[in-house]
Amino acid sequence: MNAIETRSLRKVYPAPSARRGAPPLPPVVAIDSLDLVIAQGEFFGLLGPNGAGKTTTIGILTTRVRPTAGEAFVAGVNVTRDPTRARRRIGVVPQQPNPDRSLTAFENLVFHATYFGIVPAEARRRAHELLDRLGLTEKADARVDALSGGQQQRLMIARALSHDPEVLFLDEPTVGLDPQARLALWDILRDLHKHGRTIVMTTHYMEEADQLCDRLAVIDQGKLLALDTPQQLKAQAPGDTIVEVTFDAPADPLVACAGAVDGISKAEASGPTLRVFTRRGGESIPALIALGDTQRMTVRDIHLSRPSLETLFISLTGRKLE
Repeated sequence: MNAIETRSLRKVYPAPSARRGAPPLPPVVAIDSLDLVIAQGEFFGLLGPNGAGKTTTIGILTTRVRPTAGEAFVAGVNVTRDPTRARRRIGVVPQQPNPDRSLTAFENLVFHATYFGIVPAEARRRAHELLDRLGLTEKADARVDALSGGQQQRLMIARALSHDPEVLFLDEPTVGLDPQARLALWDILRDLHKHGRTIVMTTHYMEEADQLCDRLAVIDQGKLLALDTPQQLKAQAPGDTIVEVTFDAPADPLVACAGAVDGISKAEASGPTLRVFTRRGGESIPALIALGDTQRMTVRDIHLSRPSLETLFISLTGRKLE
């Protein structure tokens, strides 16, 4: 049995209100025929920019959002037909920590466990164990507002694990954390994965996805663009290097000529930025500058990117992951 499976999953939100006098806006397609299979014990990442459909996907899998069409299963349970059974099999770490701020860290864990039917004595035992495991023992009696951002996020992970779920969902778990807290949280997630926990994480941080995940699904505008291991995805990036040259005018007139430059496999324009995929790395830059000179365009910025998840994403979508 797979940990998670989606079949032709689709979510369409009603059209937003248009300004007075403006034509009606179309409905918003958040997820468009998404098929995923995630194995038990896998650390799986949903990678994409804000608005790509990642959070909506997690919302459906955690029973908070009803799909427009298709099916979704978690630990063998259909999340639409039997949401109560599905919720008992999942733990959820939201993007923004939402503990009960009137309770201590210890009390938050006990309350959450008993909500899922764990008897009080066992709930207290698990709370102590999780606080120790996540380095929060000294904060057991502290109110939530006394915890740092990183400590609150660790508390959210402890809370999500307190009823021993089969699958742990994390929605952008390191947003807003400082680098030290982010690395500490990575170590915690690696340890959970090492002990066999199935983890599904959304993120728009390339390095995070690369470092943590067994496999990644690259999503944009509700569509699945690529699915593989981080290593295989990076190998799919076209060319050896992406060179971006930003001019003081729209770069569209340069695309055709740039594509004919030796070593360049693809060229495209995004406003004043000419983006090319090249096997010759920085050696292509003088030719691109010369093309701008023919149009009396001045160079404002030059940027090179080596093969990475970022370069793959740019090649698939034509834009950066921001």
